[in-house]
Amino acid sequence: MSNRLGVDPQVVTLALARMTESVGNSFLIVVLPLFIGNEAISGATFGLNEVAVTGIVLSLFGFVNSPLQPFTGRLSDRTGRRKVFVLAGLVLIGTASFSYSLASTYWHLVGLRALQGVAGALIIPTTVALVNDLASSSNRGGNMGTYNTFRLVGFGVGPVAAGVVVSAGPYAIDLGALRVAFSGFDAAFYFATLTATISFFLILFLIRDPEVPATDEDDRGLGGIAILDRRGRGILDPVFTLGVVSFFMAVGIALFATLGDIINARLDQGPTLFGLQFAAFVLAQILLQVPVGRATDFYGRKGFIVVGTILLVPTTLVQGFVYDPWLMFSARFVQGAAGAMVFAPALALAGDLAPEGRSGTTLSVLTMAFGFGVAFGPLVSGFLVSFGFAVPFAFGAALAAVGVVLVWTQVEEPTTPQRSLSSLFSFSSGD
Repeated sequence: MSNRLGVDPQVVTLALARMTESVGNSFLIVVLPLFIGNEAISGATFGLNEVAVTGIVLSLFGFVNSPLQPFTGRLSDRTGRRKVFVLAGLVLIGTASFSYSLASTYWHLVGLRALQGVAGALIIPTTVALVNDLASSSNRGGNMGTYNTFRLVGFGVGPVAAGVVVSAGPYAIDLGALRVAFSGFDAAFYFATLTATISFFLILFLIRDPEVPATDEDDRGLGGIAILDRRGRGILDPVFTLGVVSFFMAVGIALFATLGDIINARLDQGPTLFGLQFAAFVLAQILLQVPVGRATDFYGRKGFIVVGTILLVPTTLVQGFVYDPWLMFSARFVQGAAGAMVFAPALALAGDLAPEGRSGTTLSVLTMAFGFGVAFGPLVSGFLVSFGFAVPFAFGAALAAVGVVLVWTQVEEPTTPQRSLSSLFSFSSGD
């Protein structure tokens, strides 16, 4: 498989492990809201209703793991080790997933979700740094695209399978004289524990830490992150700029998530069509991340990021004005295509710019920013929609427009592409 994809075999294994873990972890997106409304969960909510508690529990993962990522990424740089952080994170993910089956109060769920946020901070920046360490400048885009594709497949499959597992319960297993019975919720939590365990053993036995020198370099800035460009070529550091653009992109994507009931009423559709529209972005990412990533290895990264960010402007804005369900699906799909042209190339470009032994810190800027954007998007859309349905999407489009300017003016490629991006669209006789 690695030969066919043109990527390092260990990257494929790492991608498979992350896909497996993502299937179980994304179960919780569907299962936890249902579980919170179940009679098995009770206790004080300090005046919050179930919807508010659900929002807090689901958003905690992003709000806990995102600010911690630069610190875990930097610690992995200083030790020169990545694998141990991933394994520790998977242990926490599996432990928390199993512990949900023992939870009985709302605040058990809050604590367990926060624990999973810590686990995410251990896993996310170090796995991306591993991909970067295993790749080279000539194939980094393809490696990042492959890794992201597998991860997104797991993220997309999990919520669909979760509904089936929960609705098919309760379950009973006969073990001779012993009969074990458990609910559909417990089955989902056990399944999430199993996927984390499988991922743990894949990493343990099949992934090795590449030879990366440990570093004790103490960069100035926020947690080792440079904000201003010290080389004097621009105002903002290029990696920080890519992080800002990743945040803008994630906000634009996530605006859609909390508006389900409003969108369904506006488009006169049911939840099935909303689910398809929600999934359209992920589908486009799955289809395009690998070819786009590999193309950036040949045609350069910055051009794709600029084009993708430009496309984010109309594809985000139009969602605030369409009235046809399939036009909304199309807008979300093209928005996903634009996102595919931004995130994997941005990770690859940040990897190209990362100093030796600093990929954990460098790439955590982008993964942290994306996580914050995914958490911030639903909150801002819920607030802005009160001023008009189109307002959240206009806000997201405006952020993307700012992102275009930032990438164009503040980001440079460290190497010259083999061919210009414009040559993809030229058909001269010499081609």
